Amino acid sequence: MGEKFFKKNVLLKYGFNLSPMYRRSTGRITFVSEDLLTITMKLPITYKNRNYVNSIFGGSMFSAVDPIPMVQLINLLGPDYVVWDKSAEIFFKRPAKETLYAEFNYTLEELEEIKAQVAQQNEIEIIKTTDLTNKDKSKIFCQIKKTIYIADKVYFKEKRARKRP
Repeated sequence: MGEKFFKKNVLLKYGFNLSPMYRRSTGRITFVSEDLLTITMKLPITYKNRNYVNSIFGGSMFSAVDPIPMVQLINLLGPDYVVWDKSAEIFFKRPAKETLYAEFNYTLEELEEIKAQVAQQNEIEIIKTTDLTNKDKSKIFCQIKKTIYIADKVYFKEKRARKRP
């Protein structure tokens, strides 16, 4: 409904930033490109996410990144696909005692490859890696690898129907 009044990128940005579940992560979406291929976020260090040793709590780092690659891909692929988070790994590289930044990117080539693989195999998994860095990207504080499941929607519904008793 909101798409009648606002562009999808605006809805995605403010939808995340106003959502209680995302606000609690303390991350903030700072930019969503009009084509949705690029999203940036920042995670400032505050009293809300500071841990016992005065660095950003690892759970805040993960939760600020967690939903973005999946939701971004859902919006890029459209309604003919099912997209789910399957698993995640987090690698802490160094304590974060400053604001962190992340960029989430998909390319048109990557989307075409995903669609081609799904057309051929019905379902696939991809791994998206996100680095949480300082502002100039010279230091990586945390790296998150997300495994994302993607399936043809018709295939997925048939697969679920076969599994029911």
